[in-house]
Amino acid sequence: MPFDIQKLVRPSVLNLKPYASARHDFAGEADVYLDANENSYGSPAEEGLHRYPDPYQDELRTALAKYKKIAASRIFFGNGSDEPIDLLMRAFCRPGLDHIITQPPTYSMYGISAAINDIQVKQLPLHPDFQCDTEILKGQVDSLTRIVFFCSPNNPSGNVMKREAIESILELNQCLVVVDEAYIDFADEPSFIHSLDKFPNLVVLQTFSKAWGLAAARLGVLFANEEVIAVLNKIKPPYNISLLSQQAGVKALQNSDSALAKINKLKSERDKLSMALAKLQGVIHIYPSDANFLLVKFSNADDLYQQLNQQGIIVRNRSKELHCENCLRITIGTEQENDKLIQTLKLSLSANRQ
Repeated sequence: MPFDIQKLVRPSVLNLKPYASARHDFAGEADVYLDANENSYGSPAEEGLHRYPDPYQDELRTALAKYKKIAASRIFFGNGSDEPIDLLMRAFCRPGLDHIITQPPTYSMYGISAAINDIQVKQLPLHPDFQCDTEILKGQVDSLTRIVFFCSPNNPSGNVMKREAIESILELNQCLVVVDEAYIDFADEPSFIHSLDKFPNLVVLQTFSKAWGLAAARLGVLFANEEVIAVLNKIKPPYNISLLSQQAGVKALQNSDSALAKINKLKSERDKLSMALAKLQGVIHIYPSDANFLLVKFSNADDLYQQLNQQGIIVRNRSKELHCENCLRITIGTEQENDKLIQTLKLSLSANRQ
């Protein structure tokens, strides 16, 4: 059965006339801009900031398209990944009627965005190895399922989800399948972005916050077929990406060799930190990671979390998450930060044994 995106779009969105500025109707280079009620005398902060930014981020999209070897028409930028997640629900899920499927433990914003938009959430827990039960998942997809979320590499476990499991849900052709690849640059597995031709219902999320080191810029990326992109452009805020964020993204892509070097350094530090943690008494298990963090099971995670806080070391306590009892999620830091973490853990674990 061929996939028809129009059948998933909310009727109110399908009939929506989007916001358009006068500059949307103008082709070429203007000399005088008197259309948008900007301050024509400029900004006291920095040159050029008195004009609204390009609403479709053409320079940035062109640069990313070249780097990713994908058509620019298949790229959408959001204010972090959270904005595209929210927009997908507003575009394709009817409040109080449709539902999404998530697979805990996973990124919490899927469920939060659903709650804000009055969208039901079906939760299908992952196995203890943090992989999905494909057959059960397939059986839960029905006519009211609008989006199935896969976080790969998964947060908080750090593992890549099995590709065949994701493809089996895509092949149903019943709903959108979102593969959240926020951490894919730290993994050895290939991205799903080059499967868009094969799967018209595929949506891939990535971000400049992790591997590119631009968390402060709030620059999320969504890759999808042109029909999905057109729907999101229809409902997004007119100027959702600031000029400063667009410029930061372009500059990062121009310095991709530096980014790749830092990614490799983080992967090396991930391996070193894992080996150092494995030598500590009180460490029960270190989960394999394809991300820039480690999920680590301790004998007394709650106490250790408080002790690290007292020493000015902030990690994430994931002990209340499914399959994560007594687990701390530890971001890979610099060599110096990782050394300080290990030394502090040694002292804390030693004191706890006395």
